[in-house]
Amino acid sequence: GRDFICIQSMDGMLMLFEQESYAFGRFLPGFLLPGPLAYSARTDSFITVSSCQQVESYKYQVLAFATDADERQDTEQQKLSSGKRLTVDWVLNIGEQALDICVVSFNQGASSIFVLGERNFFCLKDNGQIRFMKKLDYSPSCFIPYCSVQEGTINTLIANHSKMLNVYQDVTLKWATQLPCVPVSVKVANFQDLKGVIVTLSDDGHLQCSYLGTDPSLFQAPKVDSREINYEEMNAEMKELQKIIREATKTQDVLPESEKQRDVTVTAEVSPDLDEESQAIDSEVKAGAVPSVTVKITIQSRVTAQKPMLAVCVQAPLAVTCDQFVFDDLEPESSETVVLSFFLKENCSPSELEGTCMVSYNIPTELNPEGIPRVAQCNFSLPLKLICIPAQPSKAANHKLTIDTNKPPVSFVTIFPDFVDPSEGDQANALGFEFLTGSKTTLLASKTSQRYRIQSDQLEDLWLVTKELIHRLEVHFKKQNCKDFACTFSGSIPLQEYFELIDQHFELRLNAERFQEMLSERAVQFRAIERRLLTRFKDKTPAPLQHLDTLLEGTFREVIALADAAEENQANLFQAFAKLKSATHLVIMLISLWQKLSTDQVAILEATFLPLAEDTQELGWEETVDAAVSYLLRTCLSKSSKEQALTLSSQLSMPKDTSRLKKNITLFCDRLAKGGRLSLSTDSATQQAAVMPGACATIPESDLEERTIIPGSTAMFSSKRQITKQKSK
Repeated sequence: GRDFICIQSMDGMLMLFEQESYAFGRFLPGFLLPGPLAYSARTDSFITVSSCQQVESYKYQVLAFATDADERQDTEQQKLSSGKRLTVDWVLNIGEQALDICVVSFNQGASSIFVLGERNFFCLKDNGQIRFMKKLDYSPSCFIPYCSVQEGTINTLIANHSKMLNVYQDVTLKWATQLPCVPVSVKVANFQDLKGVIVTLSDDGHLQCSYLGTDPSLFQAPKVDSREINYEEMNAEMKELQKIIREATKTQDVLPESEKQRDVTVTAEVSPDLDEESQAIDSEVKAGAVPSVTVKITIQSRVTAQKPMLAVCVQAPLAVTCDQFVFDDLEPESSETVVLSFFLKENCSPSELEGTCMVSYNIPTELNPEGIPRVAQCNFSLPLKLICIPAQPSKAANHKLTIDTNKPPVSFVTIFPDFVDPSEGDQANALGFEFLTGSKTTLLASKTSQRYRIQSDQLEDLWLVTKELIHRLEVHFKKQNCKDFACTFSGSIPLQEYFELIDQHFELRLNAERFQEMLSERAVQFRAIERRLLTRFKDKTPAPLQHLDTLLEGTFREVIALADAAEENQANLFQAFAKLKSATHLVIMLISLWQKLSTDQVAILEATFLPLAEDTQELGWEETVDAAVSYLLRTCLSKSSKEQALTLSSQLSMPKDTSRLKKNITLFCDRLAKGGRLSLSTDSATQQAAVMPGACATIPESDLEERTIIPGSTAMFSSKRQITKQKSK
């Protein structure tokens, strides 16, 4: 056999070669931009998608006898004399640009033409009729029809830009899996004894061979020889086993002695002092010098650990000099040590100073020499002085909080030695903190009462200082063997200030949505102008541009300006989300001190108000928290069976405004103030009716919007009947 090669050029010419010899060339009619091209051996046709968003089929015989591209004439008479006119065999309008075309035929059946569009997936017959089509709810990147496991159906792999690989049988989704990158090409290959390997290639050259599924188990249980049952032996064995079980249940140890010590342990040691020479890299903080702190991470192994990998995670805006390490196999009783530096990278204060170290490794066994995957992790806390420095205390502030304790006030020289000058002695009852971002927070200790006041001009700046104060007080009294130390909060929850931060964050999300829509419109306009200009330039008789070039340049400048504005809005959105998380942490802590919540109840609060580590347009903080708060109001904080019967929406979408969220948060705090208790148990709703006082009637929304919740207040709400009487008067 001889090899025939078809090459499509950028100007719409199909060049056909027979082996290394050039055979002929043909121009496709109405060509503007090249599209995907495929050959159907069954019909001896070339199939492509034109710029008119149409699938077109050209017979090879028609191409061979049509006008030659090198001898194309201008007049109609010369065209007729030099060859036949190039005509299309069949046309199908799909209404969108195509990403790829594939012609397949399995089991000696009729061939099928698969076309992957920008939003739809088409399967066509040989004559161009649609066999089936599938509307895709994602942006595809590549596809491959690979087999027919059932007569009359074809299986197809479709990858998308969300790093997902979907397996379809015709139009039915059969399987979906996550990929590490966005593939631009996918194939199914067989390597030696391994069949069905999925080979993907990313745009940065990352080639990956994946195996979907598991190896089948070929083990068959042997037949059991029939024998007579000896009931006396079985009874004695049962008594012996029961004795072993009773002895095992007497001890409190859940794990056996061999598993009490982990095979691999990881520890993190934070340096008590900042680095003399800062290791901050590419920091955007506007402060003069950005400090860094060193953390020493040690991995100790008691057994052989294969392929150990260390990952270090801190939440932005904090950063680390290196976050991933790969080690050689660890021998028994060996260790590895790495030294890292942490610093503030973005120009905003973090909501947390905690970090996590995770080590993944494999433990080989006799049955599995490749190793069983295991994970070891540890948490560590970075010092407060990494993000703030001592400053002069300020007397005036916009936001103030008062924390009550049951012990006499402790000198700041004792609990904050790294922020107080020792020369001040025990008389220091005021302490100032200045964050690297420029904001200040002041900490005051009462001389006559057991109270501490934290004040700042920004609500979110109160969080880390308040948390550090409570933590250091607990450590101080624990060293003195004082077990009854407790902190309480009896002030008002700053909901109005908290709602302002929610509105600022939500407004930036709306701006991001507007920028995305405007960018999409300008991009469509830019491509339309490009298409018209290209048509003018390809025309045989050049026509005036009619200022299309000026319009193209203006549209290009608008696209660049909108992209810059979208990037700036994204940076502001990141800072607003960091502030919102800090304020949310503060509100959770104040509610827990006010209601004296247990650890499990605080965990429910954190899961409700801090469900996302990152904020995106597809899934944002507002709709997620609104759904979680609504669920708690409908279950453990419900007042009647009618509220429990309400159904929540199964889909989360970006709301039009934040009024509903703010009402639910206010109602949530109000029901906690009236005796509601957080619980995820199924019978919590029935118990709630007995716990909540009788004055908890339905609260008008107008009262909820205007009224500020005062923790510890004994004021009760009026019932519906009393409110109606007052209105009638």
